[in-house]
Amino acid sequence: MSNKSIFKDTRKGMGRKLPKAERSRLSFARNSNLSILQEHCDEVWFLQFSHNGKYLASSSNDRSAIIWEVNENGGVSLKHTLTGHQKAVLTVSWSPDDHQLLTCGMDEVIRRWDVNSGKCLHVHEKAGLGMISCGWFPDGKQILSGMTDRSICMWDLDGKELECWKGQRTLKISDLAITNDGKQIISMCRETTILLLDREAKTEKLIEAEQTITSFSLSRDNKFLLVNLLNQEIHLWSIEGDLKLVAKYKGHKRTRFVIRSCFGGLSQSFISSGSEDSQVYIWHRGTGELVEALPGHSGAVNCVSWNPVNPHMLASASDDGTIRIWGLKGVNLKRKDTHSNGIFNHCNGGS
Repeated sequence: MSNKSIFKDTRKGMGRKLPKAERSRLSFARNSNLSILQEHCDEVWFLQFSHNGKYLASSSNDRSAIIWEVNENGGVSLKHTLTGHQKAVLTVSWSPDDHQLLTCGMDEVIRRWDVNSGKCLHVHEKAGLGMISCGWFPDGKQILSGMTDRSICMWDLDGKELECWKGQRTLKISDLAITNDGKQIISMCRETTILLLDREAKTEKLIEAEQTITSFSLSRDNKFLLVNLLNQEIHLWSIEGDLKLVAKYKGHKRTRFVIRSCFGGLSQSFISSGSEDSQVYIWHRGTGELVEALPGHSGAVNCVSWNPVNPHMLASASDDGTIRIWGLKGVNLKRKDTHSNGIFNHCNGGS
């Protein structure tokens, strides 16, 4: 099972004809002038805004990562192209202060970069093993990596291995997250199971899903986990205290690839996801209502990221080799069941 493709069946749902009412509702989005970033020369697999919202990092099958700069008016421009990986770049991860960036090559190495200069500061590697995921500890002095032998290792910034959790701690296809207090490490340890490892208490909790898990995302307050499943559902789990499934989101298409979702909007009141039908989907987090399906890409949308500072800015990465910046302006926020509700207008979000 490859990192990009889960099944070898042909892609379904491409070019789906929308119902008349939905076409009418989305017509203004089709006619909008969106910011389209085209500097990658192959499929874009992953992207993530920095914590301060001033940068966006993307990674691609073209073996590069790009740091983009977001200006005060919402325009996005290329800052640095990061090269040196020998294979596709799976993921990126911002340091807590946004001064450095990790890039993880597929079954390869992790490179640590200086955001200001674009220089590679260190190459983290381990003889005989490849790396599949990466993340920062909250103090910015250590990093985590998922390994091809299914272990999770902790390193200092100079590449010294500090600790290693061996055994079935992660999968070949796996996301990795660390809570803000640095106590809990989250990874997929089996195809249907997410591991929550408490480093201090040395205890483990497990989220058991009925379907194969393809990706997950941790909320900014560390209280919730978004879990993407093989059956085209996204489940919202409360992970504070007892583990509890609290919501499900449906409508996007996923038959073959790893598709990622994220929290976003004001107070993270919305859920967004990529989709294999080339659209970006947005749900109301509290009600589960599908708010929008945004057309524009010409290939599967692999990943989405919501700007944590600007709740009206959403980015999407696609197999068509482009990144789209969606300007979700004029949001009419209303309280509904203690969550924000919104009506989205799509304006130029960039250059």
